[in-house]
Parts: sequence; structure tokens; C-alpha cells
Amino acid sequence: MNILIINGPNLNMLGIREKGIYGSETYEDLLEYIKNSAEELGVNAEFFQSNHEGALVDAIQGAYGRIDGIVINPGAYTHTSIALLDAVKAVNIPTVEVHISNIYEREEFRHISYISQACILSIYGHGFLGYREAILALKEHLSNLS
Repeated sequence: MNILIINGPNLNMLGIREKGIYGSETYEDLLEYIKNSAEELGVNAEFFQSNHEGALVDAIQGAYGRIDGIVINPGAYTHTSIALLDAVKAVNIPTVEVHISNIYEREEFRHISYISQACILSIYGHGFLGYREAILALKEHLSNLS
């Protein structure tokens, strides 16, 4: 099973930005955690991070025909990007939205998630563990399709 892990804007700044919300662990720590989780769960994980909306759309489109599932943390594009929503709909790859923080415990404008409309599940506020939960959910979802 091949899973694409997509992280959007400012996730590369983990450990530096808003430590009270995101903690002191770095983006490299997150990647290591996901790699270990994926290996333990028998999943091949591929990673992509960008601060640019179009690059994220390109990564989603590039997954078509070669990736079984997507885990996406769209960052701030969660609340603004219809383009990401449309890309996930277009490729029709099972996708799980994940956020380190709970968007419903933050500013009101963050309570809207456009991409969730195309996702099989959204996970909020579970920190790094949310990525593992997302991989498990995709693994279960894909095995039920077989």
C-alpha cells in the first residue's frame, strides 16, 4: 500500500512557530514519526511539503494512478482552498485530513474546512498521533474495498 503524506504551508516551521499550539518538535521529528509508524504498519509512505497551493495541487494530481491513499494536512489552505478540494475530488483517491491542532478550538475562521468535503475522515488535535491514525484509517478503508 502506497500512501502520500502531504503537508501544506508552515508545517516545515514546526518547532519554531507557535510552540504553545504545535509544540517544540520539528518537522524532521514529524517525518521520522510518520516513517516509523508507516514501517510498523506495513505501509510505504511518500512525503511532500510545500508552502505553495499550486504545488500541493500538482502533488495530489501526480498521485493519480500510483498512490492508494493520501494523508493531507493542508495547513491554512484548509480554510481557503477550493483548488485543493477540487484536486482531491478529481483524483478520487481516498484521503484523510489531519491537523496537529484542533481547528475548532482556535479562531472562528479556522472552523471551516473545505477539503473535508472530499475526505473519508478528518482528524483534529491529536498531534503527531493524528498522522498514524490517518494511515490506520486509510489502511482499513482500502482493505474494505478489496
